[in-house]
Amino acid sequence: MKACVVIPTKNGGSLFEQVLAETLSQVTDFAFEVLVIDSGSMDQTVELAKRAKVSILSVPPAEFQHGATRNFAISQTNAQYIAFLTQDALPANKSWLKNLISKMDIDSRIAGAFGRHRAYPKCDPFTADELERLFNHLGSMEPVQAIEDELRYASDVGYRQHLHFFSNNNSCVRRSVWEKIPFPSVNFAEDQAWAQMVVEAGYAKIYADDAVVFHSHTFNTVETFRRAFDESKAMKELFGYSLVPSRSSILKNSLHQLKIDRQLVVSRDLIRLAPSSVLKRPFRVLAKQLGSFAGERAQSFGRAQHLLSLDAAKRRVGQGKATLK
Repeated sequence: MKACVVIPTKNGGSLFEQVLAETLSQVTDFAFEVLVIDSGSMDQTVELAKRAKVSILSVPPAEFQHGATRNFAISQTNAQYIAFLTQDALPANKSWLKNLISKMDIDSRIAGAFGRHRAYPKCDPFTADELERLFNHLGSMEPVQAIEDELRYASDVGYRQHLHFFSNNNSCVRRSVWEKIPFPSVNFAEDQAWAQMVVEAGYAKIYADDAVVFHSHTFNTVETFRRAFDESKAMKELFGYSLVPSRSSILKNSLHQLKIDRQLVVSRDLIRLAPSSVLKRPFRVLAKQLGSFAGERAQSFGRAQHLLSLDAAKRRVGQGKATLK
């Protein structure tokens, strides 16, 4: 089998039905299969997969992990290439899979490919703009990415970040490389952690600008904080990055983002076309910075809480002994 498309699911809802239908209707000159790996859906997700007659695997919700679950799915197929979608990543056209796989065939040292994300039409305009700017930037660079300068890789954080950027919302991995370097068993950013390992092992990755999916989220203020917390915590633990190194950075980064946003508001007349989004934007920008600041320090907070708990326990023991006397 040339390719297998793996889709992890849990309560995928009506959007998953579209994702599955569009995936099965891909036009290719090679055979491919679709594998759904579900972790405890209570809606119609599994039934939809059964009706579509695709392969289905199940993992208990408590055992789901982004890296380990994907490794398990790959182990159940013998495909040369394994493409990944998420249940809310909708292929934008019938050539998504062909375009993704064709990039892998360019060079055997290419370990993985990832494609463009496009915002859904009803997505918040600021989120849509961020996605567009990110992937336009990637599209302007050399698509094949590998460590060409060891000294720069060791000293330049931006260069390292570029080389390990990868997204399993829309990706493909080479089975022969995965057999040597599987996804790490982590709860967040398994894709970027894997990309870092493969480029450091001498492989390359490639950006497929024409392998497009619709994938975006409009988070409210609380969700924005939580997402930023999880992301920055993972970036700190996995790569040692500090996105918000100080309290003053919270304000500095927020003002920088709002300056960019102001240009978007003016150029697209968002005061008239999306007034609610404009009003909510400053709160979400601040929530992202606060979440990142807290997430980077989560481990320190955890240690401090643990020490406080131990100290409180010792005091209780001491008080108990004094009472017994």
